[in-house]
Amino acid sequence: MLSLQLEIFLLLALGWFLASRRILARNTRDQITSLVLNLVLPASIIRSFELDLTWEQFTTLSAVLFCSIDIQILYSIAAKLLWRKEPENHRINLCYGTLVSNAGFMGMPICEQLYGSIGLLCSSIFLIPQRVVMWSAGLSLYTAADRCTAIRKVLLHPCIIALELGVVILVLRMNGIGLPDCLDRTIGAVASCNTALSMMMIGGMMADADKQYVFSPVVLVYSFVRLLALPLIIWGCLSLLPVSRLALQVCVVLSAMPAASTTGMLAQKYHRSPAFASKLIFVSTLFSMGTLPLISWLVSLI
Repeated sequence: MLSLQLEIFLLLALGWFLASRRILARNTRDQITSLVLNLVLPASIIRSFELDLTWEQFTTLSAVLFCSIDIQILYSIAAKLLWRKEPENHRINLCYGTLVSNAGFMGMPICEQLYGSIGLLCSSIFLIPQRVVMWSAGLSLYTAADRCTAIRKVLLHPCIIALELGVVILVLRMNGIGLPDCLDRTIGAVASCNTALSMMMIGGMMADADKQYVFSPVVLVYSFVRLLALPLIIWGCLSLLPVSRLALQVCVVLSAMPAASTTGMLAQKYHRSPAFASKLIFVSTLFSMGTLPLISWLVSLI
């Protein structure tokens, strides 16, 4: 765990250094971020389906999906109750940051490192409800998102398409049909870039964060809620349910992720206090360097 956390910290620091020295310019980071979201992450998802599932693993995946749906309901209740007294633009960012975490960009590579291919596959399943919320309730916080637009964004999201392809690959493997070796090796080569590129891009975003009054009370409260309070509540609730050890660990670790990088992107696009959004991302990501190892270690004791 210490080795993994040091690796993540060094990759974040490298991204921050390159961005602060203008070696990794913002437009370059935007392009690399698009590359990760549209190619590298989908390749990782497809790669995660290339295993021989046991019945126990299948029940774990089912449990992760249903737990993730319940977790999104909890997030929705927390978002409505916690930030009602904040100014409108701040409230929008806080609500979105509560509904949507960085589990896709940051959580998937971490779970892959912690739990292997099955951990990555569980992460992919866990993220289905979050991606639905992201492009429906999440987007509607910033703009009036009609139902057709939300459905289209969910169905056409590269990671959702990768999930569909992954299921096809899994069914083919169950019938003794594998991918051609050249295609399999290509997907593996692309997927192997996931952790490095994802972490360096987050480090680059941290370099752009507005540092003035960055540790304001509301930002600190948000970070506590996002990184510790919600994961511990989720852990307590899941421990009462008959779910597997792996399902519980993956759900708790992914619920302990910092604010989603899309918080800043949407705030910038729709002029909803992007400086405040960048503080949420910066501070929660910074503190997650300490809270994530703690949460991961605690759930490993189960």
